[in-house]
Amino acid sequence: MIEGLFWMRFLAPVVWRLAFAAAIGLGMASTASAASGRLTLESGGVRRSAFIVEHARLKRARRPVIIFLHGQSGAGVRVRDRLGLDRKIKSRSVVVAYPDALGGRWDVSEAGAERELRFVNDLIARLKKDGIADPKRIFIAGGGPGGILAMRLACRETGTFAGAASLIALMPTADAAACKPSRPIPFMLLAGTADPKIPFGGGKADIPEYKGEVVSAAGTLAPFAAAAACGDKTTKIDVADRDRNDGSRVQLEFRVGCKAPIELVRIDGGGHTLPGARARADRGQPVGARNGDIDTARVLVDFFLKGRGG
Repeated sequence: MIEGLFWMRFLAPVVWRLAFAAAIGLGMASTASAASGRLTLESGGVRRSAFIVEHARLKRARRPVIIFLHGQSGAGVRVRDRLGLDRKIKSRSVVVAYPDALGGRWDVSEAGAERELRFVNDLIARLKKDGIADPKRIFIAGGGPGGILAMRLACRETGTFAGAASLIALMPTADAAACKPSRPIPFMLLAGTADPKIPFGGGKADIPEYKGEVVSAAGTLAPFAAAAACGDKTTKIDVADRDRNDGSRVQLEFRVGCKAPIELVRIDGGGHTLPGARARADRGQPVGARNGDIDTARVLVDFFLKGRGG
């Protein structure tokens, strides 16, 4: 059935954290041999699509699936090219799905988001029906507005996901008040302290899809930490400053005593950018410093798959 070990016990926290900190530097670029294509389905009476990547050499069996919701004004295939996630899973039995927003932008408004969340749920149902997704190893992540949607899914439908992550996106104030995960769920937040679009300390967001109030990075982590019964202490590890010219540093913060990993990848001095990813055209809008010390795709894959097989 499923290749690899299934839900191994987590490594001793301190040992794993030190190994993780040493391993998340930029990886060597390589070309992944993958079978990819566009999947279409009907959701809410509308034709929707997602770009699916499966490595050709793998047996057709139920596998872990990472669903990544793209950021501003984009499409699944574009974030695939920028993020480089495929290269990080080429030796693992993992499928990546990149859903497409209608018109290139997610609707994260209170009413519109319901349509988007239904689409992701319909996509998951399709991947299960087609024998692709292992129901116990489905992960959700997103950047910017995609991160807001990923967090809403993790809050509302915790039982669907084996882990969740938000990249350069904090939780809207109303979402934070309503977020009550039904069980401990691994959650990772990557955020820059000098993000000009979504303020690290909370405040008014300034992205096309959302211009409302967001809570701080600590406030974003809080509902997931509460669900995981975390203690008050935090372990912090400084990542090596591999790029001395990027104007930023990375610190990993791990909550202690949690029933599921709750982690912050804090980019001190970092802007509204994904570390290690290819730059996108920002149409002259200030986005702040781009960190070069870590590779976002590698950090994401390591967080989702450590100790879980695949």
